[in-house]
Amino acid sequence: MSSLKDRLRTDLTDAIKARDEIRSSTLRMVLTSITNAEVAGKEARELTDEDVLGVLTSEGKKRREAAEAFADAGRDEQAAKERAEFAVIADYLPEQLTAEEIAALVAEAIAETGAGEEGMRAMGKVMGVLNPKVKGRADGGVVAAEVRKQLSGS
Repeated sequence: MSSLKDRLRTDLTDAIKARDEIRSSTLRMVLTSITNAEVAGKEARELTDEDVLGVLTSEGKKRREAAEAFADAGRDEQAAKERAEFAVIADYLPEQLTAEEIAALVAEAIAETGAGEEGMRAMGKVMGVLNPKVKGRADGGVVAAEVRKQLSGS
């Protein structure tokens, strides 16, 4: 069994005992998403820590996007709730990369693949090298935007 999943379950029990509503409801939601991922497909399977991290990343992204949407719509109370849920999920995610670190990794990947001359046609090649390096540590859209920026030469 995944040690990350065990940690989530243990932390859920602690949050329930401490009567921490936001933390317990968020961890319940995350554990439900993990269970759904385990039973998706033709046969049930046990998720690895990497798979659980993927679920956590997507759940975190949902909360971030929902918070932005609520804030744009003027629903500040709902946006605050989504941000609080994201903060709980962020405790389990690896340290996020800064913009400078992403830029450096992109430059390194472009040099590694020799994609500088090919321009935008090499986007897939560069992203293929980058994705394993940034998985769970940076939003894919941010990484793709940086790759586009560097490949287009601006």
